[in-house]
Amino acid sequence: MADIWTGLLQAAKLIVSLDSELLAIVFLSLRVSGVAVTTAALIGIPLGAFLGMRLPASVRWLEKLINTLMGLPPVVAGLVIYLLLSNKGPIGHMELLFTPMAMITAQTVLAIPIITGLSLVAVRDKHKEIRDTAVTLGASQQMVIWTVIREAKRAIVAAVVAGFGRVIAEVGAVMMVGGNIQGSTRVMTTAIVLETRKGNFEFALGLGIILLTIAFIINSLLYRVQGEVRNN
Repeated sequence: MADIWTGLLQAAKLIVSLDSELLAIVFLSLRVSGVAVTTAALIGIPLGAFLGMRLPASVRWLEKLINTLMGLPPVVAGLVIYLLLSNKGPIGHMELLFTPMAMITAQTVLAIPIITGLSLVAVRDKHKEIRDTAVTLGASQQMVIWTVIREAKRAIVAAVVAGFGRVIAEVGAVMMVGGNIQGSTRVMTTAIVLETRKGNFEFALGLGIILLTIAFIINSLLYRVQGEVRNN
């Protein structure tokens, strides 16, 4: 028990002292996940909105596919990206394997189904409420689409937050395609695994505390947004 408290104390000192290596790993993690979620949102929100405004029967097979991919195991996503980016893969000539771009690609693949699926549900719920009223008032199709998306914006924000929470804590896929290279592709989750194996528990605990803090902030934002959605 004393070793645990000692480790936590040393981890706290690393955080308070703003250890340069610790900060570099944290900032890289936030940059990779931030770019991945932004890219996933630019793809997933329009796709989810488009599908949400279609008749459920006409997009049922796509919806089933999206729901399946929402539970896609990270190692499977990592394997697919690895095969695509490897020397013998179709885009291996771009030499992206074991770079931050490969990690961003893997995280984007994981985030797109989540953002798409949740956006689809949000838009479909609002579309049912708004469509008939808007058409009765003489609104154009474009106005109906804009109104639906605007009314569903809080739920869509919650979808993006959920996507970020999914990828920031991911380890399998980013380790496969990023390689966990110090100063280049080492993020919080992969660094925790490595430092724990090395017996450097203080550093691993420091990263773990920061990751838990980020997860707490993400969940707090998600609960707040969901609460606003329910109240409206």
